[in-house]
Amino acid sequence: MSGQYHHWLIDNGSLTLRLQQRYADFAVIPVLVTYAKPFLDEAASLTIPSRKTALIREVLLMGNNQAVVFAHSVMPRKSLRGRWLGLRRLGNKPLGASLFANPQVQRTALSYKRLSRHHALYQHAAKGLSDRPPYLWARRSVFSLNCTNILVTEVFLPQLLISSISNIN
Repeated sequence: MSGQYHHWLIDNGSLTLRLQQRYADFAVIPVLVTYAKPFLDEAASLTIPSRKTALIREVLLMGNNQAVVFAHSVMPRKSLRGRWLGLRRLGNKPLGASLFANPQVQRTALSYKRLSRHHALYQHAAKGLSDRPPYLWARRSVFSLNCTNILVTEVFLPQLLISSISNIN
């Protein structure tokens, strides 16, 4: 059912690297960086109490000056130590580059979801969209290093397909 997004959803490699290869002008624009409670399903995936706050980082991954992916990361406070201490201050640097640069980082299997307009992540991802589709596709996985975890959700925006087509022509 994922249609044209299927190959984007199932690719286990670095989405950041793939986008950097596709777009010469790839950029990361931070939208939100704050400490807040994660969604209940996120807390469960990270095996942390739902009442605990974590660093929530939301960014737009840009190509051809268009938002092509919305990324939402949840970093529990205990994860932001040691080698991951610098993740608090990424700014416009991609999180994926840091995660995939370290061969000791392990990644869980990807999970996928079709987000309806009522889903909170759909609403966050679609804020800047002038034409909102009935749903958006997302994938999620947990990255682990030394028993600390970070949850990353990537929501694929319609412009990704449009810019993919224009890059072929």
